[in-house]
Amino acid sequence: MPHFIFISQRLSLIGGSLVMRKFKNEFWTTTSGDLTQRRTPLATPDYQSDIADAKKIIIDPTDKHQDWKGAGAAITDSAAHLLWQVMDAKQRHDLLTELFDPTQGGFSSVRVPLGSCDFQSQDFYTYDDMPYGEHDNKLEHFSIGEGEPGAANATKDLKNIVPVLQEILEINPALKIIASPWSGPAWMKNTGHLTHGGHLRFGEFTGNGYTEENRFEYIYAQYFIRYIEEYRKLGIPIYGLTIQNEPSNAAHWPAMIWTVPELASFGYKYLRPALNRSFPDTKLYLLDDSFHALTKPIEEEVTPAEAAAFDGLAVHTYSGPFENLYNANRTYPNWDVVMTERRCMMTDDPQESAHIMFGIIGNWLVHNGLSMITLWNLALDERGLPNAADSTGREGVVTIDHTTGKVQRNLEYFMLRNFGQDVPTGSKVIGSTNYTKDGYTGSLGSVAFLGTNGDIVAHLYNPTDTPIKAAVTVDGDGNNWQVVSVPAYGTVTLHKSNDAINTSTIPTDDEFALNPTPANHDDVAPGQSEGSQLVR
Repeated sequence: MPHFIFISQRLSLIGGSLVMRKFKNEFWTTTSGDLTQRRTPLATPDYQSDIADAKKIIIDPTDKHQDWKGAGAAITDSAAHLLWQVMDAKQRHDLLTELFDPTQGGFSSVRVPLGSCDFQSQDFYTYDDMPYGEHDNKLEHFSIGEGEPGAANATKDLKNIVPVLQEILEINPALKIIASPWSGPAWMKNTGHLTHGGHLRFGEFTGNGYTEENRFEYIYAQYFIRYIEEYRKLGIPIYGLTIQNEPSNAAHWPAMIWTVPELASFGYKYLRPALNRSFPDTKLYLLDDSFHALTKPIEEEVTPAEAAAFDGLAVHTYSGPFENLYNANRTYPNWDVVMTERRCMMTDDPQESAHIMFGIIGNWLVHNGLSMITLWNLALDERGLPNAADSTGREGVVTIDHTTGKVQRNLEYFMLRNFGQDVPTGSKVIGSTNYTKDGYTGSLGSVAFLGTNGDIVAHLYNPTDTPIKAAVTVDGDGNNWQVVSVPAYGTVTLHKSNDAINTSTIPTDDEFALNPTPANHDDVAPGQSEGSQLVR
């Protein structure tokens, strides 16, 4: 009988070769950039020592970084309209279960507009709309909508967003919901209009007297509190807030301008104290904009005292330079970095979409501290609609035919499912070898995770147009490698566990034609194009 040494009783002899067997279960999948492979299961690669010219990926569980909080997308009124008004009850429940059930897609976060945004099936609204010139300093007219949630005569959030959130929470009660306003009520703004920017009436008073309670800043902070209260009554907990969506963007849809110091001051002086009095567990995130807004080291615009009012930084990834993240991500160590918005265009080619989703977001940002990924619309139709503001040409995570409720899954879906299905919330991002400096150039990229139960998960991304052979090992396994081919602009995921693994598969897409509407790019900073840093 051959003699060999057991290492933690996890080595076995197969065919005369020493083979690593550290985990009882392994699940490997591959997704190509052109989606001809869609999280296609792979046979678990055998261990070998001769790896020829394969790129070595070493996963190091001792090199621990940020907690992983989850992944998902936005439930706008447009997305909720398609889910609630277009799909029948079975279609909707099947899709939401596929997406949010932890035993299937495992999506665990959503973002919702606090009031209306550009992606609306209804007219623009806030929760306290008054004729310009009138004030409601006690918020006596505050309302998230009239009617029963989901009823034909329901209005505002109660028409579409609330019933969809309630159904998702039945599937995944641990859902994290982040809410962001696109504009405060027009009467609180210097312009008197919801659209084209304008700013809060800083330093002005409404009511009787020069007390803090009569400042517009104080009243606007109470507006957030009332929102959380009304949602709580409906069984919907709000996990976190941002003060303003894209505070640098004076768009022709609901919008409001804030500088970074103004956001920091309002959060510190007004909104965090209001939350502490009523909902102290609610998270508060700064910025909620793309990297062009992070032009200075964050300590030059946010004091340590102000930073203590915030739980982290919220970023979009429409425009760069992405390296501006370094102006903020290590200054205040208690901060999380969460991504609250990005989408692709319906006309993007596989290279562009993959570089954005798999490369910049799924690889580079996570390597540099990102702890949550929340994309833009969970669903849009085959035209990129509904939309109330001409922000056209966008693609949802899934596409829903607006006449039949049929579903197609886009590349965004597969990036999110790589995280939702394989990476348990609460995992730690851990060290792994990377050959790309930015997620979309160079060679193979990787990101890895250590689960609370000892699971090892990794995603490999190939930013080139030809397959790359990768050799993967975990620190402690010695010169023993598992070799796999990563497809062009695609990913390979691996999940190692001594417990059961979610090996659910993805349904086949329905067939229907796409008919994208012409695109505009008003959510991209002036002087830049989307992905302008990318090599095409």
